[in-house]
Amino acid sequence: MAYELKTKPTDQSVIEFIEAIDKPAKKEDAYRLLDIFHEETGLEPVLWGPSIIGYGSYHYKYDSGHEGEAALTGFSPRKAAHSLYLDPGDPEREVLLARLGKHKSGKSCVYINKLADIDEDVLRNMIRRTVTQVKARYPQ
Repeated sequence: MAYELKTKPTDQSVIEFIEAIDKPAKKEDAYRLLDIFHEETGLEPVLWGPSIIGYGSYHYKYDSGHEGEAALTGFSPRKAAHSLYLDPGDPEREVLLARLGKHKSGKSCVYINKLADIDEDVLRNMIRRTVTQVKARYPQ
């Protein structure tokens, strides 16, 4: 049985999605992240699934045979924290995270409560590195 990805590009409006955010400070940060990711990737934002704002895409195929499409990078303004989708395979990830500011990190996401807690220049560097490295790892 084929596995159907739930997180795929949609035609939903990114702006309408952000406008539906209840908390004014979270909405303001989401608009700022929208600008930062666009400036660093040069790509237009697309809503992936119900809540991920993604930039670009790539096709992956694992040794297991599982394959699909994913956003190169992006973010999701979730209730608890903003989830930032940055390359978990970046060899400089830990060094950059140490300089990023207040955050938590999981396997593939970096979580921040608000933009004021982090160094925007470090985030911009991580976004650029993500796009470059993911494209190199998964050439089209």
